[in-house]
Amino acid sequence: MPEYSPKIEEEILEYWEKNGIFKKSLEKRKDGKKFIFLEGPPTANGLPHPGHVLTRTMKDVILRYKTMQGYYIERKAGWDTHGLPVEIEVEKMLGLKNKQEVEKYGIERFNEECRKSVFKYEEAWKRMTKRVGFWIDMEHPYITMENSYIESVWWSLKEAWKQGLLYRGYRVTPYCPRCGTTLSSHEVAQGYREVEDPSIFVRFKIKGKDEYFLAWTTTPWTLISNVALAVHPEEDYVKINYNGNKFILAKKRADVLLKDYDIIDEFKGKELEGTEYEPLYDYVKPDKKCWYVVVADFVTMEEGTGIVHIAPAFGEDDYEVGKKYDLPMIQPVDLQGRFTDIVKKWAGMFVKDADKGIIEDLKQRGLLEGYQKYKHQYPFCWRCDTPLLYYAIESWFIGMSKLRENLVKNNEKINWYPNYIKHGR
Repeated sequence: MPEYSPKIEEEILEYWEKNGIFKKSLEKRKDGKKFIFLEGPPTANGLPHPGHVLTRTMKDVILRYKTMQGYYIERKAGWDTHGLPVEIEVEKMLGLKNKQEVEKYGIERFNEECRKSVFKYEEAWKRMTKRVGFWIDMEHPYITMENSYIESVWWSLKEAWKQGLLYRGYRVTPYCPRCGTTLSSHEVAQGYREVEDPSIFVRFKIKGKDEYFLAWTTTPWTLISNVALAVHPEEDYVKINYNGNKFILAKKRADVLLKDYDIIDEFKGKELEGTEYEPLYDYVKPDKKCWYVVVADFVTMEEGTGIVHIAPAFGEDDYEVGKKYDLPMIQPVDLQGRFTDIVKKWAGMFVKDADKGIIEDLKQRGLLEGYQKYKHQYPFCWRCDTPLLYYAIESWFIGMSKLRENLVKNNEKINWYPNYIKHGR
């Protein structure tokens, strides 16, 4: 077998360019049946990497194959000149740390810097594209910051609105406090990593009794916004005597967590519904009834105590329970992820940094039953590496569930590679 030499590739590339082979291939098939290709545009303010070589090669292989079958394919290049990749790069360049500093710098000035930065590495992208032999029209690209493209986006949104698909909603979504934006599910999936968070067991004193509900959480900072405790309606719960204290927790979890305890009473979770307890914190005076036991099917017996603390402002399940029981929404955290002035002890502090102080406060008040480190997967912003918060915020949504039937039908027409993805996601 002859030895491979990159010079052969370079000679072929030179031949293609010198003789206009790409343009001739388009001209030859201009009357053929169309095969539609939509180029997912790169952002040219960052350098290409090996992953881009792979994806460009994959695209080119398919398009050459369809061209050889006689199809006409308009291979139009594109540049993504909007969004967080551009903004974060410019923020770093200008030494800006968050949205507030951007606003102080000036929105127009910042936008102008973004416009100047978007084609910083255009030539590097063109060289890479040419070198890997990806045939695509880079002389007439679509550019997302051009008015013609922006108008097409507004048109699409208008059509979605007319069809009842675009709506404004208030719900708990993954939120990056540094970037100041919510993230989609596929963006969140890119940023999970194993972290070690505090895991605490907290006493909630039952109103009028010297007894406690025992709840578990890995987000101590959310205890400031607690409004309810959730139990599973059909699971067994026990009241126990442990070290001279009376606790209520799930029967299945008592043996896992504790030793040498006596069972005083036993009951189903639904029998606890409505039981009131004293709040851990009352920085916010609620305008609705709260601090009582609710029932919820999502309560698990796999970890914790079988009793889940509910803060509707900071959890999807919590939010749904809050709607069901008309619980108040206690939101003492600003859009930068810091406690507001109303939380006097930790005002201005990033919520996750406040965990240590909250744990110590609970300990001093005799409400901390247990503490340990807990390793688990937690989402971080894939752009700026900030831990995400599940945060109740008003956002715009497209109701994809209304399109589910058509999406499923069209999925059957798609050739997925590898094919297990078709029904496996």
